[in-house]
Amino acid sequence: MLYELRRLKKVYNHRTVLDIEDLTLEKGQVTGLLGPNGAGKTTLLKILTFILGPSSGEFRFKGSRVDFTSANLIDLRRKVVLVQQQPILFTSTVANNVAFPLRIRKIEKSERERLVGELLELVGMLSFRDAMAHRLSGGETQRVAIARALACFPEVILMDEPTASVDVENQIVIERIIREINQKKDISVIFTTHDMIQASRLAEKTVFLFEGRVARSTYENIFSGFIEEDEKGEKTCILQGGVKLHVKKGKTGPARISIDPERIEIWQGEGDLSSKNAFTGRLIQLTDENSRVRALLDVGIMLSVLIPKERLEDLDIRVGMKVGMRCPEESIEVF
Repeated sequence: MLYELRRLKKVYNHRTVLDIEDLTLEKGQVTGLLGPNGAGKTTLLKILTFILGPSSGEFRFKGSRVDFTSANLIDLRRKVVLVQQQPILFTSTVANNVAFPLRIRKIEKSERERLVGELLELVGMLSFRDAMAHRLSGGETQRVAIARALACFPEVILMDEPTASVDVENQIVIERIIREINQKKDISVIFTTHDMIQASRLAEKTVFLFEGRVARSTYENIFSGFIEEDEKGEKTCILQGGVKLHVKKGKTGPARISIDPERIEIWQGEGDLSSKNAFTGRLIQLTDENSRVRALLDVGIMLSVLIPKERLEDLDIRVGMKVGMRCPEESIEVF
């Protein structure tokens, strides 16, 4: 096992930002960390890179308990490297940036040049070898930062929103790089993202964080809204774009809701608009996820639906098709 976390907490100014009861991450995998802003993803990354110590709890790396006051913390930090969302490169050439960790390790010049070329080729930046790093685009900067991180010969590479600030072309390249780092270099990869579809494409394991806790995947469909109550006492949550959902509970006023992707009903054709929480939408994307398929629907809001593979054939739905769907009240949680 790569990481084991038990009853781990991180507290800032009497506010608990992480409260993880039990989490294990396996060696050799690509793991995606999902969750809204403020869920604790970046804090967790800093703990996993031994930059930040937890306030309490047990934290193990490769079976050994980590003591954040111990002198061997430096050795642990050499095994793990973090690529920030907006990495900063030295005001020098691309090659010099990638060579920096190699020079620190006193690797001979000829071998250093060979490794720089190999790593730049891996990230598709070999033709930029002599370019000035501070003049690169956001996506190019991210790719050079990944090459520089690999020059540290890590066992684990962690990436904070690696495609958040890049164009589509660079996003495709970075996703390819993540796969190759894992498969060809045998490096464990852990990355944060807001993109559920990206996580399903890349990750063998997906961890959902919500308010500092590991949450069930029901928290994928999270929305802010406003709950109103009519004269009959029935409550409606109004979401962005005017989408209205009947809810069983919740105080009136501002609220957040989650919709369980496994409980959403979907069928081909129009939705029965006389039924509560039924809509007509369009199927945007289908993604294979082992025993299930994830469907992304546009019904005025983007909804993720998890469908068992054996049911997909009966549904006979395809991308671009008009579909009907319904969110049963029991699929909606107000918090």
